[in-house]
This record gives sequence, C-alpha cells and structure tokens, in this order.
Amino acid sequence: MPSYTVTVATGSQWFAGTDDYVYLSLEGTAGCSERHLLDKPFYNDFERGAVDSYDVTVEEDLGEIQLLKIEKRKYWYQDDWYLKYITVKTPMGDYLEFPCYRWITDEKEIVLRDGRAKLLRDDKTQILKQHRRKELETRQKTYRWKEWHPGFPLSMDAHSHSDLPRDIQFDNEKGVDFILNYSKAMENLYINRFMHMFQSSWSDFADFERIFVRISNTISEYVMQHWKEDFMFGYQFLNGCNPVLIRRCTEIPKKLPVTMDMVECSLERNLTLEEEVKQGNVFIVDYELLDGVDANKTDPCTVQYLAAPICLLYKNLENKIVPIAIQLGQKPGPDNPIFLPSDATYDWLLAKIWVRSSDFHIHQTVTHLLRTHLVSEVFSVALFRQLPAVHPLFKLLVPHMRFTIAINTKAREQLICECGLFDKANATGGGGHVQMVQKAMKDLTYSSLCFPEEIKAKGMDSKEDIPYYYYRDDGIKVWEAIKSFAEDVIHIYYESDEVVCEDVELQAFVKDVYVYGMRGVKASGFPKVIKTREKLAEYLTVIIFTTSAQHAAVNFGQYDWCSWIPNAPPTMRRPPPTEKGTVTIEQIVESLPDRGRSCWHLGAVWALSQFQDNELFLGMYPDEHFVEKPVKEAMAKFRNNLDEIVNTITERNKNKKLPYYYLSPDRIPNSVAV
Repeated sequence: MPSYTVTVATGSQWFAGTDDYVYLSLEGTAGCSERHLLDKPFYNDFERGAVDSYDVTVEEDLGEIQLLKIEKRKYWYQDDWYLKYITVKTPMGDYLEFPCYRWITDEKEIVLRDGRAKLLRDDKTQILKQHRRKELETRQKTYRWKEWHPGFPLSMDAHSHSDLPRDIQFDNEKGVDFILNYSKAMENLYINRFMHMFQSSWSDFADFERIFVRISNTISEYVMQHWKEDFMFGYQFLNGCNPVLIRRCTEIPKKLPVTMDMVECSLERNLTLEEEVKQGNVFIVDYELLDGVDANKTDPCTVQYLAAPICLLYKNLENKIVPIAIQLGQKPGPDNPIFLPSDATYDWLLAKIWVRSSDFHIHQTVTHLLRTHLVSEVFSVALFRQLPAVHPLFKLLVPHMRFTIAINTKAREQLICECGLFDKANATGGGGHVQMVQKAMKDLTYSSLCFPEEIKAKGMDSKEDIPYYYYRDDGIKVWEAIKSFAEDVIHIYYESDEVVCEDVELQAFVKDVYVYGMRGVKASGFPKVIKTREKLAEYLTVIIFTTSAQHAAVNFGQYDWCSWIPNAPPTMRRPPPTEKGTVTIEQIVESLPDRGRSCWHLGAVWALSQFQDNELFLGMYPDEHFVEKPVKEAMAKFRNNLDEIVNTITERNKNKKLPYYYLSPDRIPNSVAV
C-alpha cells in the first residue's frame, strides 16, 4: 500500500506546543485518505520547536495531493498549537511543502494548500476554487471594519487585544502592555520617584538632568548639551524623529509678515529676503494643523496650552539650516510678534521651545499615529479580508503586517482612548489628538506616501542644495530596494498588465483600502483599481515602505531626540508670549512640563524606542510562505541590496557626532509592532 511521510514543524514561541490529539487527512486528484492520528508511542509529540515525522499509509494512490486537512481534538484542557508547516513525501519520492504559520485553537481544523503561490486564474479544479472562496468568506466574517472615531481611517472591529483572532495577537500580551511597559521604563530609568509629582515644577534646566539618563551610543546626551543652539534646532527638521515637515519656501506667506529689516542680520549672501527665497535658500515649517485644536483639560489642577507656530528657516553658507523667524500663532498682529535670533536670549529660546513642542504633537499624532500606524492597519485588514493565503501578494505582504493590528488595538485600549495614558502627559490628550487626526486626513494622499514623490513635492530633493538630509538620502535607497524586490516578485506571477487587470482578488484588496481605509475620498488619490505591473509595483512599495521604513524613521529616534524634555515638551503650562522683552528663565521653566508629566513622557519615549523581542528586520523572512526558487532568489537579491545600504550608511556615520541610522535596513523592523 502507498505510504506518505509527513513531517510536522511546531513553532518555537512560548506555548506553541500541544498535547491535544492531531489528525491528518490528504485529499488528492484520485481520492481522499482516511483521518490518521499523528502519534508515536512513548513520545511527546508536537513539543515547542519540534519537527516530528510520521508514516501515513493509504489503501490506494491518491494522485496529485491538492489539500491537506489538520484537525485538533482536546486531550485534557484547551491547548492552542502553533503549526509552522507540514511537508509530505509522496510514494514517488516528490516533496510537497504546506506552509501554515498559524495557531490552531480549540477543537478546530484547518485545510492547507501546498506552498506554490497561485492566482485565481491558475486554479483549474473546482475543489481548489472552492477552498479559496471559503477561506475568504471565513476571513471576512472575522476581520470586520469599524469606525473608531468619525473621519478616521476604518480599523479592525475589536474592543480589546483578546478579541482579536489568535493568529494576529502578540505571542506575549504582557510584552505590549503600555501601562506595564511605561511603569517598567520609569523604574529602569530610575525616575519612578517623580512619576506622581504632578504640578511640581523643576527649578531650572539643570534640574531636568535629575531624570535624564546618560546612555552610551545615543544622540540624547548631545541633544542635552546643544539643544539651545540654532544649528541643533534646524538640524532636527532634517534628521530628527519628525523629518517630514520642512519644505522649501517659494513665497513668504501673508500670514507671516517678515520684512527684510527683521532678518537682514541672519542672511549671509548680501541678498534680499526675496532673492534668497528665489534662490531656494529659505525653508518653512507651518503648524497650522494645531490651530483651533483643544488643549488637554483632563487635569483641573493644570491648565495646558497649545500653539500653531510658523517657523522660517535659512540655509547659511555652511549649508546648515537655521531658524530666522518664528511666529507662534497663525494670525499676525500686535499680540503675536515675530521672534528673531536678534531678540533677547530668553525670548528667542522660548519661541524655539514652543516650536519644538508643536513639532512633538504633530509628530506623535499625525506623522507617527496616522501616517504609519493607522495606514498600516488599513493595509493589514484589507489584506486578510481579500487575499487568500495562496495568493502571491498575501505571501509577499503578510510579514509586513506582523502584529500591526494587535499593537493598534492595544493602543486604542490603553494609550489613545479616553482617559488613556496619552492624556497623562500630552497637551493634545483629552480629545485634541482626535481632532488632529480628523484634520490631517485631508492631507493623507496616496502621493504623500510615495517617498520620492513627497520629497520632491516639498522641494527637498536636491542633494546639492541640501547635502545633509540623510532621511531623504537613506529613504530613497531603501525605497528603490523595496521597489526592485516588488518588481521581481510581480514579474514571476504577472506575465502582463492584462493579468494584473484580471486579478479580481487584487482589485478587491485595492478597493477595500480605498473605500474603507480612505473612506472613498476621491481627493486622497488612492487608486480604486490597478491596471499595470508598474502601478502594482509602486502600490506594493508604498505598503512595504510605510509599514517598515517610514515607521522606523519616525519611531525609533524618539528617545534620542525627545528624552531631553526642553527639546520636546509634551505640554506647556503657560500660554505663548504675546510681547517681547518680558521672558525670564523662571517663566520658561514654569512653562515646561512638571515633574510628573516629564517622567511619564520619558517612560513613553523610552518604551516606544525599543525593538520587540525577537524583532524581524527588513528582508528577514523566517516564515517561508514562498516555496518557489525564483522568489527565494529575489529575496536573496533584496537582502544583498539591503546589506549594501547598511554598509554605505555605516561608512558615512563613522566618527559623526550625530550619526543618522534610523533608515539603516538592519534597524528597520519588517512591520509596525511597537
């Protein structure tokens, strides 16, 4: 009688093994096997990290194996099992791989196809088409869209992390408990003695050092030493943790009535301000989005304030970007002066602190939350709803969705919810952050997620004009590497543009993103359909870049740049100054966060800057969803390209006091998971 050798691999994460009964059935073109219990006498099957082999004997040859069914039945108590993959050696000596990489919970069963990626048009038999359709029907009942707040991108319908499907939950929920992590961070930083000291002000700038922890190999200490300098202020717009706002100024806006007399002493080329603008030497950052946003009122004992400043910057003869004018409100007038470097020291310093605080708010809520976390969740939910596991694009994208829905659900549960941790220290807590996302949605366009296009649209693309914009330089390298990889995979499975057009599952995925994620807003520019391989490559690059590189660029530098509180105040406790010549050091310190809020802020930026345990970085694909040799060759080429980028960045950073490494591929996690 024909005999098949079945090899079963159990996951290596905590609690991956099972003591339950496991049954296997094979279904081929010539017939189906009986249900076989996979069990070896006097042996503990399916232990964590184990690879177990079994002989399955059948009465007649089954023909070409099409499906493999695994059933799990309870032995003693509920015992989830993480199945990595199964291989089958046929009587003819052929090997078939059945990737799974899923949890089997309760007394469930799953049906697997072999690992060869297939488009719908490739499935010729009814049984395979039916399996494909049934998988999507089941997923669409599990992965449902939900509106968390009006005007937000839709998200996963789950009230808590425990409501999520087991496959997308964190392996260890405690590892992503924000309350636990923030408290642990404050304990590790030895600042927990201050964490309840709300309303208690620091004495002076030096007093902030009592909660500042010097850590080797970080930028934070350099920031502490140089944060008052105009160079450091300007540098952060290029290479800090929010390097996405600066744009070349093509015309001084009427709402910022800067005159030549005001800035003449800051200009170095013997040109007028208008001529400097025409030559491309003037840049602008406008925080208009914050205008009208309600400040945090959750603590009746502390009044908190927001501002919506406009900052004008200048490229000096050393090619350094420095500030030359700051207006702290959007409407010019006598009570909204334009602050200048020539003003009194504390006037100018407080104006810069207000800009840094406003930058922190935009960074946290728009750059970070909306444009990486929420957008990545849209791609994730749409992926699980519309692409079956056998689809090549599911196999390509699923590593970049790892834990994204889980981290966002946890954030909605503990961090950005009403009375959540975000309210403790941030002036935009208590609902302001919700208003900001709603306002920012109008600027969330498809083209703004296309990295090179967005850099060019801001007038920041010239390496000659702006030589020290490492975020741009490294980002474009990573973008091109991802795009090349996407093109290689596309050309394996899509032989022409016509095949792209005919892929109804792909089109359903794209439509789900547009209709539910972007709320069907035509002005967003998100495609409703994709008709060419070129556009598909761009679309996949947007997804992979956003979920990996873009998030890394704006997330993992938070401790470096925000741990020195005066450089990134999460709240301000005095209103913006309305006249010059009155600011004192005492007023500045009273404006900055109190001891309690400073500690919660420090715990947050520390926790958010840490990689996950067993982090998977860009190009690392330990779960072998693809089994075909051409795709594995494309992956190897991708890794080689990434390694070259790592080497280039490492060489550039040598001996730099301010190295830029957030877009080095060996520091870019595959997905948004923190």
